[in-house]
Amino acid sequence: MNTTVELNDLLSFICRHSAYYREHLKAVAMPISALSELPEIDPEQYWLGSQNPQQWPVLTGPLNDALIFKTGGTTGAGKLSLFTRAEWQTLVHDFGSHLTAQLNPGDRVANLFFVGDLYASFIFVHDALAHVETAVSEFPFTGAVDSAVLVDSIVAYQINVLAGIPAQLLKLAAWLERQSHVLEGVETLLYGGESLFAAQLQLLHRVFPNARIASIGYASVDAGLIGISARDCALGEHRMLERHNLLEIIDEVSGEVIEECNRNGRLVVTNLTRLLMPVIRYPVGDLACWREPSGTPMRKFALMGRGMSSQRVRVGVLSLDTADIGDLVQSVGTSDNWQLVIEQQGKKDLLSLRWVPGTLTPDISLTTSRLRRALIDQYPLIGTLHNDQLLDLHVIACAGDELTCHPRSGKRQRVVDRRDYENPRPRRE
Repeated sequence: MNTTVELNDLLSFICRHSAYYREHLKAVAMPISALSELPEIDPEQYWLGSQNPQQWPVLTGPLNDALIFKTGGTTGAGKLSLFTRAEWQTLVHDFGSHLTAQLNPGDRVANLFFVGDLYASFIFVHDALAHVETAVSEFPFTGAVDSAVLVDSIVAYQINVLAGIPAQLLKLAAWLERQSHVLEGVETLLYGGESLFAAQLQLLHRVFPNARIASIGYASVDAGLIGISARDCALGEHRMLERHNLLEIIDEVSGEVIEECNRNGRLVVTNLTRLLMPVIRYPVGDLACWREPSGTPMRKFALMGRGMSSQRVRVGVLSLDTADIGDLVQSVGTSDNWQLVIEQQGKKDLLSLRWVPGTLTPDISLTTSRLRRALIDQYPLIGTLHNDQLLDLHVIACAGDELTCHPRSGKRQRVVDRRDYENPRPRRE
């Protein structure tokens, strides 16, 4: 496959059929010889109008043969992400064929991902399992299953693989520990959608003592397939699939494309299989670093947290839109000076919204309480995760010089991710 020729053919098509890309790439001399000749996408501009796909300028054609999902935001305001049916089949085929590496013949897989309200994860995993190249059985429970019912089913049907988001697996693990129950027959835990950390891994190993823990793979409904999971990947590591996408890691300050190993930068995706909703040099919001030298086939990379300018913040099952939060702080606190801080406290996530009151804010403590209430109203899942002892939320008024700035650029960081991505301690096979 000649990637440069394929990429130029893709660019030629989308410039003819997408008004957004025609404007976005108007200053680029075609054909190109390197991805770095193209401007990066500004996610805020990219998603403008996506709630009305009939008029969304990104799209290259009408919605005559599409699957429509929701990405990020609140229930009413989430952005829409679209695939043609053929593109969806390419996605789940590629993902499923590589998922084969994480499964054994005869495995019985409980699908614990979420379904409904235009969520993609359950349908995605269900369709991908149909393309696994070994004989496995699927038990499609969804993430709404009651823990007691699930445990009874695991025992009764000898289910040995659990696949779900970390928050769901941890909720089940906490229930098992309260019941002093251990599931020795579970041999594999496959997680996706968020990272796992040391204290969380310890909890999982206590109640699933014989389980190998691995990523199911790295994909998002907006960017598509980003990385596949292989047996030689440590937690947080994935491999690039060149026939499906091209990955770049770019310095957050200088904009330099990073090629050396173990140097963090923002992860940028160019998808080679999507024509209806093209994804060209799209920053996914994660930080990453290369684990293998340039030129290595299916080059391995590691996720290193959320970038300082992420548009979307994932905390367990919770997905926060920074534009939504900015609007809340502005409407309730009349301030544009704020920051989200994410930390790990044992098996819990700790989410802190730090905001700087304006000079005319009459009652800071009252406004802080109103801001906390408004945030929970906007994202009711915060209350659910708090009740499940998976998340603590703090809203803190502070001075402007207490907000964290990037150590090199001095720019204020909207998102500060302090979770430890370097030191998970899984038990390896």
